[in-house]
Amino acid sequence: MKPNWQGVYPAISTQFNADGSINFDSNRRMLEALIHDGIDGIIALGTVGENASLSAAEKRAFIKHTVETVAGRIPVISGCTEHSAEQAAEYAKDVAALGVDGLMLLPAVVYRGTDREVLAHYRHVARATTLPIMIYNNPVSYGVDINLEMTAELAKEPNIVAIKESTTDTRRLTELQSRFGDRFIVFCGVDDIALESLLLGADGWISGLTNVFPRESVTLYRLARAGRLQEARELYRWFMPLLRLDTIPTLVQCIKLAEELVGRGSEHVRMPRLPLEGEERAYVQQLLEQALATRIDLDKYNLD
Repeated sequence: MKPNWQGVYPAISTQFNADGSINFDSNRRMLEALIHDGIDGIIALGTVGENASLSAAEKRAFIKHTVETVAGRIPVISGCTEHSAEQAAEYAKDVAALGVDGLMLLPAVVYRGTDREVLAHYRHVARATTLPIMIYNNPVSYGVDINLEMTAELAKEPNIVAIKESTTDTRRLTELQSRFGDRFIVFCGVDDIALESLLLGADGWISGLTNVFPRESVTLYRLARAGRLQEARELYRWFMPLLRLDTIPTLVQCIKLAEELVGRGSEHVRMPRLPLEGEERAYVQQLLEQALATRIDLDKYNLD
């Protein structure tokens, strides 16, 4: 059965202590704040969650803690970016036992596979679990485009039910809808084309900057779904300079610094990532100062 995944799903950060260990207390506070602010679900251990920087044991401990904290209030989807199909299948089994609601599955990113190899990877994992699976299609970052013909093959796997579409080409959304109808739940995966994607019929938005401004993100989604375009454009224009941070190589550092600046987390990252400094750091600080100084009163939209 297709799950009811729609709305705004932040790709949550993984909060660390200064020594690099996972700060579970900070993660709990961050999750509670996001749920309080109305988000519809979360992606744990995606790109923003620094998946590849955690050990196998840490990933499972983080997912266990996240599932227990959320306690069924919203869907929890775990990112899966293991180095082989066998490791990904094992991970899928483990997090299913821990209680996640689904899997966001990447190709094996350490090796740029052929179309045949990528399809084999997805099939192997899908057949190893009963979890509903979201395809994460991000050719910009990971060099593999799961194109329409490949998607048609994956549509034969009943538990592959969703797509996080991150090609940055909004035409792909229309192509997916024209080819597959409602076979897949489709999420926009790029922050600075969120409104365009929602207006083209995306079911939801997986977002990095939602970690920093969740109420604005949820309001943007609801305005778009209600067809209130003038108001949606007003909010989107305010948001756009920040949303651009989700599209650059240092997106994790930018988002975590922004989380710290608004009191929602810390900027600690794991190497090889390093905290921002110099002009890059000053730029993010300036964006946050400007955003906070011009923040829109969301109550005026009367969405409650």
